[in-house]
Amino acid sequence: MSTDEESVNAFEPFRQFFALERDVLVLSLAMFAFSLGFQMTGRYMGRYLEFLGATSLVIGLYGSFGNLISAVYPYPGGALSDRIGSRTALTLFGLASTAGFLLWFGAPALDAIPAVPAWLWIFAGLAFAQAWKSFGLGATFAIVKQSVPPSELATGFASTETFRRTAFLLGPLLAAALIAAYGFDPGFRYVLGVAAAFGLVATVAQHHLYAAEKDSLGSSFAGVSQVVDDLRTMPATLRPLLVGDTLVRFANGMVYVFVVLVVTTYLEVSATLPVVGYLGPEAFFGVLLAVEMAVALATMVPVAKLARRVGLKPVVALGFVVYAVFPVLLVTAPAGGVVVALPALGTVALSEAELVALLFAVSGLRFAGLPAHKALIVGPAEEDAGGRVVGSYYLVRNALTIPSAAVGGWLYGLPATSVPGVATVGGPVLAFGIATVVGLAGVAYFVAFGRELDAYA
Repeated sequence: MSTDEESVNAFEPFRQFFALERDVLVLSLAMFAFSLGFQMTGRYMGRYLEFLGATSLVIGLYGSFGNLISAVYPYPGGALSDRIGSRTALTLFGLASTAGFLLWFGAPALDAIPAVPAWLWIFAGLAFAQAWKSFGLGATFAIVKQSVPPSELATGFASTETFRRTAFLLGPLLAAALIAAYGFDPGFRYVLGVAAAFGLVATVAQHHLYAAEKDSLGSSFAGVSQVVDDLRTMPATLRPLLVGDTLVRFANGMVYVFVVLVVTTYLEVSATLPVVGYLGPEAFFGVLLAVEMAVALATMVPVAKLARRVGLKPVVALGFVVYAVFPVLLVTAPAGGVVVALPALGTVALSEAELVALLFAVSGLRFAGLPAHKALIVGPAEEDAGGRVVGSYYLVRNALTIPSAAVGGWLYGLPATSVPGVATVGGPVLAFGIATVVGLAGVAYFVAFGRELDAYA
């Protein structure tokens, strides 16, 4: 990683990619392939569950189940890797993720099994599909922490995020193309089939090309007492960040699996694009995700470099604000679009599709703050304790946000409620509105009590 600030840009990770050691190169390619599969499928699962007959509460429980998996997988995953070796563990977890995609693919056919609703197989598939991801977080943090000086942590994370999130841009576009060509059914099942193919190819490639005889992902987990000790000794910088981050992520968890439903069945936003032509709501949703990620990729490195001038805290706070306000702005988007008066351009009329696309573009800025956020987490840790600090931080945050999607699902399914002096508020508006309130509480706490990293002060 270059220490020359001016030499680091959005294309730097791609230039350095082919200069990586073989093992790191193979793992990077595998991460790209699995990320592509996850992004083709994950954001559509709320709509897929609805298609399979799930209620909003069931969809919320699915989101909370995903939160639970994210909280509990990393530690046993690391312990298994220590016991059987990184290469074997990565192969097993890759095969498990591929099996998860295939289980999602076959869920409609499994509906014929008595007393087992089709959507239940989506839960089972998630338990498999998330397996490979359990290894990525700690390794990424450790590599960046060891490779760059403290004052360039945000820039280092921006480079790795830029490379990984390129799959986040391409995945939704591929999904949109298949859904536009074949409709949501069977188009989305084709998407799941392609994701499974990517997972299988990546697993086979990493098994045959990755030579990790001396590689280790860390020592095994010592138990709950280790987490308690790590929390007690957590750097002062992290405690208010953890509280604010947890509130913001709880708010995001309340709406995450329902964003696709708001776009496709609540707002029913469609669009006619040049060259492409008409896109129904499901296909247009994939384009919206690509717009969101394009903004994230374009701004991630510049925002990380900006953090060196203004500090990490303002950049992280900006990302938190975007997380918080996006839900209410999306769910209340006017059906007829809006007319905006701009000083330099005069009056500009935006259709509903253009307005929603603009909101997703703004939403991309939340990802731009992630490198600074990661730097603020790992930066204060002692040189030999970064992994434990990161692991404890995410374990606590993810554990506390487990019920968020279930809460959001319950609110989303409530009938329309009359709010005196306001309007009649339906379940989606209620769920997304309360999510924004919770998110803004997290922003306020972090702004009031958050600490800056010394290297950026």
